[in-house]
Parts: sequence; C-alpha cells; structure tokens
Amino acid sequence: MTPAEILAAIANLRALVAGDICLDRWCRYDPRLTEPSRETGLDRIAVVSTECTPGAGGTVASNLAALGCARVAVLGTIGEDGHGYELRAALARRGIDHSLMVTAPGQTFTYTKLINTYTEVEDLGRVDFVTFPPPPEVEQEVLRRLEAAAPQFDVILVSDQMETAAGAVVTPRMRERLAEIAARHPGLLVWVDSRMHIEQFRRVTLKPNEREAAEACQRLGLPSPDYAALRRAAEAPLVMVTHGGDGVTLVDDAGVRRVPTRRVENPVDICGAGDSFSAGAALALRAGASPEEAARFGHLVASVTIMKPGTGTASPAEVLAAARRMEQP
Repeated sequence: MTPAEILAAIANLRALVAGDICLDRWCRYDPRLTEPSRETGLDRIAVVSTECTPGAGGTVASNLAALGCARVAVLGTIGEDGHGYELRAALARRGIDHSLMVTAPGQTFTYTKLINTYTEVEDLGRVDFVTFPPPPEVEQEVLRRLEAAAPQFDVILVSDQMETAAGAVVTPRMRERLAEIAARHPGLLVWVDSRMHIEQFRRVTLKPNEREAAEACQRLGLPSPDYAALRRAAEAPLVMVTHGGDGVTLVDDAGVRRVPTRRVENPVDICGAGDSFSAGAALALRAGASPEEAARFGHLVASVTIMKPGTGTASPAEVLAAARRMEQP
C-alpha cells in the first residue's frame, strides 16, 4: 500500500489507547527572574507560561487523531485534581473521547517540563507526578470498560509508560485480559508499547525500541539480544523493534529482517517519536499494509513529528509531503 492508500483507509478506523494516559505540562521559565526565596533561601524557578498537552498514551492518541482516524478514545485512570481537569480539557481540544477514563484516588500522572524561555531548551530536571497500580476496585472498573469497549474498535494501542517495577494502569491482570481479548477478537489489532515489561505480554503485537528489547532479553536470561527468542517467549504474532533513524527490525512467521529507513538530519525534538511511530505503524497495519509498509509509514509519521518542538503530530498532508521527500535522491 502507498502512504496515500493507507491514509485513505485510516479515515475509516476506530482506535482505543489503553494504559498510562498522562498530562504533559510545558512550563517556560525566565532565568532572569531567578532569586532566592525569602522563606528557604533556595532559588526559585520563575515560570512565565504553561502549555498542557496529552502525554504518554495521550501522545499516541493525539497522533491518531491528527492522522484522521475516524474515532479515537482513551482508557486509563485520572485523578480528581487540577492536573486531571487540564488533561480532560487537553484531550477534548483534540477531539479525543475521554469518557472511558476511570476516576481514581490520588493524583493524575503528570510530566512537568521546565524550558528556558531564551534558549527553548529543557535544561532543568523534570518534575514527575507519578502514579502506581490502582486499588482493586479501580482496576476492576478499568478491566470492565476495556472488555466492553474492545468490540467497538479496530485497534487497541497499549501504553505501558510508567517507569517503576510495578507499573501503573497496565497491571498483570490487564496484560492477561488483553491476551484474552486478542484471542476472542481476531480482527482486532492489539499493539503494545512497554518501557519495562514488554516480555510479559502474550499473543499481541509488540513494539519495543532497541534498548527496551535488549533489556527484555536480559530479563528473559538470554545472553544477547535475540528478537526471535523474545517473540517466541511472548507468543507474539509480530515484533517491531525500532532503531531510531536506523530502521526497524521485523520478526514474524517470515523470519527476522531489517527494514531500512532514511535518517532525518538535525531533528528538532525526538520526544514522542516512538509514540508517533506507533500511531502510524499500527493504523497502517490494521488498514491492510504489510509489516514492511507499516514500518515505513510509521517512520514517515515520526519523521514529521521530530521536526517540531515538544510532542508534535503529523497531518495527512505532512505525511504525504514527507513521503515525497523520502523519494528524492
């Protein structure tokens, strides 16, 4: 399939992003206004403006919506706090359905990024509002909504973002339920991106990056990265290992092969590149593209977003323009 054919098919697809849906707060600070606090003596960070966007799985959802997906929804947990209010508003502005989100006690998963107003560089430590696995009654409601919603969608993209051993929304029970849903609905594509638990999923499509795949192989006791062994352990129909701008390794019944991609020079911001790749590649695969075509389409989407500050998205027109550039010698 060509990029144009894939984009035409995407307009008829329905996608659900399940897992860690967070808020990104882009806070610009003015270093000239730094002065010691009278109370503590510590230098204050003088934030002068804030922009809020969906983060983690919300970044995936934003990319799905920008590509023209017919329906985009998110399923996860959200706190009854100001960050939760901002997250719902940020999702709504992008036309993303957040009605499946489950209200949970505690705070909303949030990344606060501090950007120097004059250099546009994130040069101070990020402030994370972390969450943990939900209490049993909240987990049960997440699973109930996942089970009920699954038949309404063509693809479920799982975002297992929280970098703690226990994770957050994507619990062991949720991983089991996803495997059951994938088995019961063979026409449904379940696509998983997980930072620390990729080898614990079963019978779903996996998309680790090179580092995540290597770490998963170590946890499996493999002496070196063995993508075929990772696929066997996870009983995955397909594994796509991304290598930044250096292509994608595909592993399926046809074997292991590398799909080369054209590196983009001098990217503006690679934050969210994996999320934009996932959005593009998963939709392309569900639209009927081959794994090779889906990998190249995902790279096209990411090649657009990494030329934008923050976690950008790619419109169909931008993807087609990128495809034309890639064809040039």
